[in-house]
Amino acid sequence: MNIQIFGTKKSADTRKAERFFKERGIKFQFIDLTEKGFSKGELRSVAQSVGGLDALIDNETKNRDLAALISCLVPEQKEEKLFEHPEIIKQPVVRNGKQASVGYVPDVWKSWQ
Repeated sequence: MNIQIFGTKKSADTRKAERFFKERGIKFQFIDLTEKGFSKGELRSVAQSVGGLDALIDNETKNRDLAALISCLVPEQKEEKLFEHPEIIKQPVVRNGKQASVGYVPDVWKSWQ
């Protein structure tokens, strides 16, 4: 497995995802969204895997107005806003090759093993 966890250190769900993989002895790479973020190819691959850009938007974020605005944009604009405001992306985003998940979903991760 080639696990990548995209999130922030402040996200409780991201820390729970890291703990999930550590407890199972699975190596992973952590990518801090506030420091590095996604490349365009990574974002498109993840969005395709999880059902589109809308699945990446965290509607429970502190900045709900921005999340609502991004939800109303056309896909090209939506992608650009997600690059500009990675804090709007639901965390963690976990990738395993072409597979991806959004949020804390250990049942999905178990199926990858």
